[in-house]
Amino acid sequence: GFFFVGNNVLRMSSGIQIKTKTATQKSKTCSPGSQPKPSDKLNPKTIDPFRAYSQPPSAFAATYARGGIPCRLVHGSVKHKLQWECPPGKIPFDPLLLTLAEGLRETKHPYTFVSKEGFKELLLVEGAAEKAIPLLPRLVPVLKAALAHMDNEVFERGLDALVQLSAVVGPSLNDHLKLLLTNLLKRSMDKKYREKVTVALQKLEHYGGKVS
Repeated sequence: GFFFVGNNVLRMSSGIQIKTKTATQKSKTCSPGSQPKPSDKLNPKTIDPFRAYSQPPSAFAATYARGGIPCRLVHGSVKHKLQWECPPGKIPFDPLLLTLAEGLRETKHPYTFVSKEGFKELLLVEGAAEKAIPLLPRLVPVLKAALAHMDNEVFERGLDALVQLSAVVGPSLNDHLKLLLTNLLKRSMDKKYREKVTVALQKLEHYGGKVS
């Protein structure tokens, strides 16, 4: 009789174990703040180093991860550079130029470098003006988001990108500049950026005629 009872006990306890297991699995997916089991502390495999960074990747990071951006960072001993899968002149600006502009708001390496350098190099290709001008209504709000960003480095990348774009498209940018002037003037109140913004405005005026 004891053996039979023992079997029952075993069966019951294994049933409980299965139930608790599924319950912990459920709680893991539903609430990341669930209490870890004491044994978890002893098992380093259960420690998730990415737990604190569990927010979903940005659109740019996700596109980069799945190979949707046709250039990669190549680490140099002195200077990093971009390696393109095919000549940038053969790549459609829509959507790549917009995607790279979105990436200017990134704050993590290598996205910061890839977006900034990629945007610059794409605008250097032959016929860049004809390709970029039709995208201005969609491109300018993306640059505005970078210029309005709290992170100073993001603002600087946005400002550099705006000046590069202005050098390529010239007066075509003028109608869109009023969208950006508030952000530029707001940042120029900061002593640190007064000179940089003033120089940028002078360049915009030079490339596009007088900015009013």
